[in-house]
Amino acid sequence: MSINNVYWKADNTPQELHSMLSALADEYPVSEGTGKGVNITFIPTGKAGTCAVEINGNSATVSYNQVCQAARGVGAVMAGIAADEKIAYKTLGIMLDCSRNAVMKVSHLKKWLRRLALMGYNMAQLYTEDTYKLPDEPFFGYLRGAYTMDEMKEVDAYATTLGIEMIACIQTLGHLQQILEWSYYSDLRDSIRVMMVDESKTYKLIDKMLAFWSEAFSSRRIHIGMDETHDLGRGSFMDKFGYERSFDIFNRHLNKVNNICTKYKLNPMIWSDMYFRMGNDTNEYYREDTVIPDDVKAAIPPNVALVYWNYNHKDPDSFRDWIKRHRALGFEPIMGSGVQTWRRMWYDPKAVRATVRPCLDACATEKLDEVFFTLWGDDGAYCEFDSALAGLCYAAELAYRSEENIDILEQRFRVICDASYAAYVRAGDLQLSAGLQEDISAANLLWDDPLYGIVEKDYKCQDCNVIPKLLSGYKVLKCDLESNLGVGSGNLIHAVRIADAIIAKLEFREELLNAYSANDISVLNNIRGEAVANVIEKVQIFHDSLREQWMLRNKPFGFESLQLRLNGLIGRYKEIATRLGELLDGTIESIPELDEVIITEHTGIIVSYQVVAVPSFII
Repeated sequence: MSINNVYWKADNTPQELHSMLSALADEYPVSEGTGKGVNITFIPTGKAGTCAVEINGNSATVSYNQVCQAARGVGAVMAGIAADEKIAYKTLGIMLDCSRNAVMKVSHLKKWLRRLALMGYNMAQLYTEDTYKLPDEPFFGYLRGAYTMDEMKEVDAYATTLGIEMIACIQTLGHLQQILEWSYYSDLRDSIRVMMVDESKTYKLIDKMLAFWSEAFSSRRIHIGMDETHDLGRGSFMDKFGYERSFDIFNRHLNKVNNICTKYKLNPMIWSDMYFRMGNDTNEYYREDTVIPDDVKAAIPPNVALVYWNYNHKDPDSFRDWIKRHRALGFEPIMGSGVQTWRRMWYDPKAVRATVRPCLDACATEKLDEVFFTLWGDDGAYCEFDSALAGLCYAAELAYRSEENIDILEQRFRVICDASYAAYVRAGDLQLSAGLQEDISAANLLWDDPLYGIVEKDYKCQDCNVIPKLLSGYKVLKCDLESNLGVGSGNLIHAVRIADAIIAKLEFREELLNAYSANDISVLNNIRGEAVANVIEKVQIFHDSLREQWMLRNKPFGFESLQLRLNGLIGRYKEIATRLGELLDGTIESIPELDEVIITEHTGIIVSYQVVAVPSFII
């Protein structure tokens, strides 16, 4: 559909909207004045969560309460959508991972902020473990594309014009292996990823972290992390101080960091998982019998907000139960759901549908004020992150309308992102089930070593006919995606290239195994030459596509990790050609990697390059 040109007049538009409308004009047909299109009038209502849109010919009225709702109204007008919406949450936000290789460029962050505003979001967190520059800390964010103070101030100012609160999301205890690996920080190291509690140098560094974000962002809220510190107090801390209950180490550290926050007039929040993990003997977050002692509850600083994250549960009652457990601690939780981008090549719409709706249903029932959606980059951030905008559009639709209207989603997404919502959802089928216990992972199949076939063997344990099923599914998917290419297809060509590389890998492996088991000299000769060349070409095309997407969206730092993986994969195909040559000329009698007996028990491999591609050595 065509996009409506939107016009607004300065003299009858509330002043608080002027900068937002001017920022949207950086990309969209939103202009001050009058013209051929839709002339829009804004009416502030004072009613929380209001977003109502009336369209009558070439005029439209948007009733709103917050700037974010006015911006959502503009998106609706551009798409020709009349609406009468009310969101139950004061905060609807995202958290974007900028620490797992991918550090998004400022220009692309601004693009995301415009899209988020048009969807009705009003908060964005940037997850930065060490990817920001600190004074006199040369190894902090070294060669990682770290953000500068000026860059973050620029992003914050731009977000403010759009009615979006920027919040730093950092780490002040765990998840800091990127800096702790440097000998420069050896005195701060409890374990490979956890900082040393009670060490004065630890708090000097944290002081610099908090000072940076206090100046960079105008919001007085900050997320200080502290999640998944499983080995807290079990490394150098124990060598130095002896054993101490983890609860006590954690709370003491939190109080010290909280005091530094107070110094900079910052209001901290933390991930809540460690309190629940430390309360049971298996360190699980969602153990129902977990016990948090009363003295531990009493020692949690009352001004610290707890973020309850849950990305996998599919039952609203489960979410409600854990919301109540947080309240039993004496805190009103902030909800962290997820738009699944981690360990995936494309966002996962099936997982989003299965988890986001029950989460939002529970939050609405329990009357939570704040919800945000995480976009993690575990295992290298190789996901096409812009695909996740479809998932965020869906989540916003549920938050504002409490329903999934595919036609409206299609209209809104096409106007905001210049792409087809349905096609982006279809591309999510890169995670195919093929009738197995769990979805097939496109990332697993791409990283799978072509000689070892670890992933392929694991999937075959569940279904010996899985490969033909997968080939059929991926070929149909590729055709469907190709039929949607053209104007307004967004980044869909990248999804096609992912599917193409997977198809080439699966076909190659099947041909190799069949010819090797039959000792078919003619076919093995062909595999050694033409087949190896073909699959290398497909992998190279995928590499080039991934590079193109990366450089458009991110700083170049971090791409070397994926480049090493893909060039290593190409090297393994060249190794197959070499091994086949040695087999055929009699230098070797067999290829032991292909003779390896398949383990007949399904292992449930986690998507991780180092597991599926390099079983002998972790890199």
